[in-house]
Amino acid sequence: MPAEIFNAEDFEPPGTSSGLGTWNVRTIIDSSQQERGSRKDLARKSPDACRFRSSSRALFFRRQFFPGTTLTDWNDWRWHLHHRITDINSLSRIIRLSEDESAAVAHLAKPLPMAITPYYASLLDRGNPLQPLRRAVVPVTAEYFHSPGEARDPLGEERNTAVPGLVHRYPDRVLFLVTHFCSTYCRYCTRSRLLGNGSKSAFTVAQWERAIAYIKASPAVRDVLLSGGDPLTLSDEKLQWLLSRLRRIGHVELLRIGTKVPVVLPQRITPALTRMLRRYHPLWMSIHFTHPDELTPEVNQACERLADAGIPLGSQTVLLAGINDNLETMRKLMHGLLKIRVRPYYLYQCDPIAGSAHFKTPVEKGIEIIQGLRGHTTGYAVPTYVIDAPGGGGKIPIFPRAILGRDGDNLLLKNYQGHIYPYPDPRGELAWKGPLNPS
Repeated sequence: MPAEIFNAEDFEPPGTSSGLGTWNVRTIIDSSQQERGSRKDLARKSPDACRFRSSSRALFFRRQFFPGTTLTDWNDWRWHLHHRITDINSLSRIIRLSEDESAAVAHLAKPLPMAITPYYASLLDRGNPLQPLRRAVVPVTAEYFHSPGEARDPLGEERNTAVPGLVHRYPDRVLFLVTHFCSTYCRYCTRSRLLGNGSKSAFTVAQWERAIAYIKASPAVRDVLLSGGDPLTLSDEKLQWLLSRLRRIGHVELLRIGTKVPVVLPQRITPALTRMLRRYHPLWMSIHFTHPDELTPEVNQACERLADAGIPLGSQTVLLAGINDNLETMRKLMHGLLKIRVRPYYLYQCDPIAGSAHFKTPVEKGIEIIQGLRGHTTGYAVPTYVIDAPGGGGKIPIFPRAILGRDGDNLLLKNYQGHIYPYPDPRGELAWKGPLNPS
């Protein structure tokens, strides 16, 4: 079957089940040929529409659940924002809700609302509530149980807020929250207090101006991270306004964007956007990935466009129980990221936000995963495992134990295989203060 029939690659996203059911291939071919017949008209209406890959799974999903939607519409990121799945009726059309999911969605009283883009919904397993991607975005009743140590603002960001929307915790960098809006809400979101229902935050140009004035008056700040919400849900014009104002500040050397849009709304990464972004180098981007099933042809193209624009890409992944807390899943994700030119950056221990106990793993699990990666694959595929210390202590790296102690002038080191090697260090005083247990 010719790949161009689907305007896509000729395979489905890896690891997703057949829960959406089977379909009549002849019907898809016939309808696709009709659509292809009017491709010149589509290109005139939206130049980007016919240049964006769309997987066969997305094609079938669009035909089944959004039958009146054209390829031009589907490849328009604004269409996805307008058609987000936000209530039980629209969600139950797409997946068979479990009793627990139904109860959670029908009585959604948590400040964080539910919202899923049609694109990301196309990746959800229709019949399996334990599918990793589904667990990450569909509410469950466990969210309403609060455990000891959980908090509304566990990282103390409000305590370190210099002016509204600007967190200044580290000496030379600031976190600039530019919007409260995300295209898709992750159920473990650290900033759920700021987003959606119950949010009293207002992100206005006046607030942006005040934050930029603070940065301009703080010569120690050389690095600005735009976050939110998700900055890439802003229009090109608003995002350019922010980047251009920040780039005028002489002591700001580095601009960064934290986002999940390339994963949940890859259609947003248009040639127009990347042309604009490349004007503000050095510009880096941290992308939130959760599971290898997110590495679809659409996401591949979104990251390809960003990388081709000269933007270094790093991944940030939260360690989540029952979603990605095993070595094989994490190895597959990290290797897949490198293939689409995204460098694994951070693996986060899940922050203790209210109602997150069902997502948390023991810290030993994170160490076990890093041990299983380090030495067994390229160092480029090994992220730094960190705990963002509650109360505003910042990121603390957690490493597998490698220094075992001293033997005279030698430092005793353990390699990835568990073997112990002496390293000559006659002038050194470094020694492990804990028990000398080589395990």
